[in-house]
Amino acid sequence: MKHTHTASSLDHSLGATAAMNSSPPTSRGIARATNAPEVIDLTGSPSPAPSKPSPSRRSLGGAIRPTSFAPTGPPKKLVVKNLRTTPRTDPDQYYNHVWNQLDTALSAIFTDEKLPCSLEELYKGVESLCKQDRAPAVYKKLREKCKHNVAVQILDPLIKHTSASAATEVLELVQKAWLSWRAQLTTIRSIFYYLDRSYLLQTPALESIEEMGINGFRIHVYANPSLKKNVLQGTYDLVTADREGKLGEEYRTLLVDSIRMFHSLGVYTKDFAPKFIGDSEEYLLLWASQNSSSLDLPGYVSECHQLIEEETNRCEKFRLDKTTRDTLETNMEEIIVERKQDVLLNSDRIVTLLEAHALGNLDQLFALLRRRGLSEKLRASFEAYILAKGAAIVFDETREHDMVSRLLDFKRELDEVWTKCFQKHQSLGHTLRESFETFINKSKRSNMTWGTDNPKPGEMIAKYVDAILKGGTKAIASTVADTPGGKTGNLEEHDRDSSMDEEKEISNQLDQVLELFRFVHGKAVFEAFYKRDLARRLLLGRSASAEAEKMMLTRLKSAECGAGFTHNLEQMFKDIEMAREENVSYRSMREERQITSSLDLNVNVLSASAWPSYPDVAVEIPRVIQSAATSFEAYYKNKHNGRRLAWKHSLAHCQLKANFPKGNKEIVVSAFQAIVLLLFNGKDPSQSVSYNEIQAASNLDDGELKRTMQSLACAKYRVLSKTPKGREVNNSDTFSFNANFSDAKYRIKINQVQAKETKQENKETHERVAADRNFETQAAIVRIMKSRKTITHVELISEVIVATRSRGVLDPADIKKNIERYLNPSFAPSCLVLVLARLIEKDYMERDETKDGRNAYSYLA
Repeated sequence: MKHTHTASSLDHSLGATAAMNSSPPTSRGIARATNAPEVIDLTGSPSPAPSKPSPSRRSLGGAIRPTSFAPTGPPKKLVVKNLRTTPRTDPDQYYNHVWNQLDTALSAIFTDEKLPCSLEELYKGVESLCKQDRAPAVYKKLREKCKHNVAVQILDPLIKHTSASAATEVLELVQKAWLSWRAQLTTIRSIFYYLDRSYLLQTPALESIEEMGINGFRIHVYANPSLKKNVLQGTYDLVTADREGKLGEEYRTLLVDSIRMFHSLGVYTKDFAPKFIGDSEEYLLLWASQNSSSLDLPGYVSECHQLIEEETNRCEKFRLDKTTRDTLETNMEEIIVERKQDVLLNSDRIVTLLEAHALGNLDQLFALLRRRGLSEKLRASFEAYILAKGAAIVFDETREHDMVSRLLDFKRELDEVWTKCFQKHQSLGHTLRESFETFINKSKRSNMTWGTDNPKPGEMIAKYVDAILKGGTKAIASTVADTPGGKTGNLEEHDRDSSMDEEKEISNQLDQVLELFRFVHGKAVFEAFYKRDLARRLLLGRSASAEAEKMMLTRLKSAECGAGFTHNLEQMFKDIEMAREENVSYRSMREERQITSSLDLNVNVLSASAWPSYPDVAVEIPRVIQSAATSFEAYYKNKHNGRRLAWKHSLAHCQLKANFPKGNKEIVVSAFQAIVLLLFNGKDPSQSVSYNEIQAASNLDDGELKRTMQSLACAKYRVLSKTPKGREVNNSDTFSFNANFSDAKYRIKINQVQAKETKQENKETHERVAADRNFETQAAIVRIMKSRKTITHVELISEVIVATRSRGVLDPADIKKNIERYLNPSFAPSCLVLVLARLIEKDYMERDETKDGRNAYSYLA
């Protein structure tokens, strides 16, 4: 049997019909679902469910009995039908309606009026049109509307103001129009955003709304000939005003916004940058011409740095791109630096800065030249300054005693310039060292070198080292204070470090001197004077520090000159040590033999080959001293058979005990002073001794005796009285024992006049060094000729210079003279070694010519 139920509903929003089919159980009691689906009406009220037959179950006896199990119904199918009636609208009518709304809204936007409806409603209208495939038409109308606004409503008012306004005013009007148009374009894009992000995004051939608006403004407004010219000129006028310091904050903002507009319109690189670079180049050319002619070098360099800094800051401040900044910087460097090399590299002006030690100006000058790779060109001026000032120091006869101190200060100044100003430029560093080496080895025949061509710095460095090793820290302080630059700088540093260990301070000072010594080619002059001064320090016990003496010797041996240079110096130290042992042995011998004496004798036995030669001075030795000397000589000859002693009394010093009415004293004097003082033993203060009597008793020459009497009667410690009073000693003067002498100290050291260097000694030392170098030159010629057999004149000169460089730079004219000596034996010096003399006598050299006609020499074995 088939049952059908239907129902209706009052809900008009949704209508549906459904049917449900069901089948009763079969005769066998088994429920089976049919294939017909059950239809359910979703529009009406639910009807009571139909009664379902109770399921049954067969019992054990085969009878069927009811059960609670019920199978599911047949599959259900849901069908929903829309019964609502929607009125259909004409698409064209809807398009026109929506566009009219959009057109009204665009007009309001262009005139800065209130929108007639909300942005959301306008956005949905655009979205609906796009979904109805009306996007091309909407875009076309939008573009035409925007084009008309830009080409008419924006452009026309600007054109009217162009003829009657300045370029800056036109720029300001265009900038305001641009900012207004950008704001309007932002609102337009928000309304047509769906169009922009769907249709236009998928159509690459069409411009986006933003691109359309920017390009329209560029084409119709900016590209207008009258506007474009005024906009670019107005922008540069603002830049010029800023360079002149006349740009106010308002116009500064306008300039920043204008450059941003150029970037947005895409005309910065094409239009603005070339105009800016070109006008800037004209400005820089005028600036460089005016300032280079009106300012001195420091002023011009300072203004250049200020200009570069201002232009760099201007580029940053006004948002100029990196390409423009780099181009402008390159043009600046080209115009104010490279084209003005005649100003920046003027040798006289640079030397003036170096002389004034103007570190700030030199630093700016170097930094400016380095921008164009021109720092190398400072070498000529730097070298000229070093050579000129260095030579002035070396050949200044009036201040030769300050030479080393001035050279050290000069070297410190140059190092400071090279480090702080020239940034340790490698080439300029080479120039510094080469120039310093050149002038310090220059030589000329003058009174300073007693007519020889010996370089003076070697002598003065040796004396400077002698002062340090003899006086210690006190000598350092006084030496520093003697130099103008040291009064405020180095002396203060010395005072601050007064607690520094003396050995360390001496070591630091020696390091500085040796740094100067490294520039000296010829070490012979230094060696001669250093050896003589060392002998005085050792013999008179005047070294401030034994460790400092050994330290100096070690440095000369290991780092500067080598073992051959210091061989004799080391022997001098050994002689002093052996002399101490010899004196101990001599005293032991006398004690064993119970020999007593009121005189305590100390003798230094020196090797004649290692020590400087000293002249014999005629003097009458007191009997007590002569007796002691004879006793020691007998002991020494007995111990060392075959040796001979030559007494050098000019190097001796004595310690005397003197009894003055106002107190006893111990006086340290030289041998000559002691001989004179012993003449006054036992004499009453009222008894006087004439100068001639003293000379007859001492047998000293006038020069030596007058210096001795001056030190005893006219100096700080006047143990003798001179009549008449005065600083000078004459042959008519008389002397007496000074009974009124007194001093707070018990032990008094009277200056040893004979220990000071005399002009004669200085002259002899220079002449000896010149002669030794002459002999070495001749020996070098012999060695070269024996090895080369035949050699041209130029080659021989070059090789001789190289071979003798360690003893000083030779003048080619002097080398030629020595060559002539070998070509003509009559020119040969008599003091050459025997082998050399024999070679000269046999005419072992002769003149020759090469195939190309050059002068040459041949060796004749």
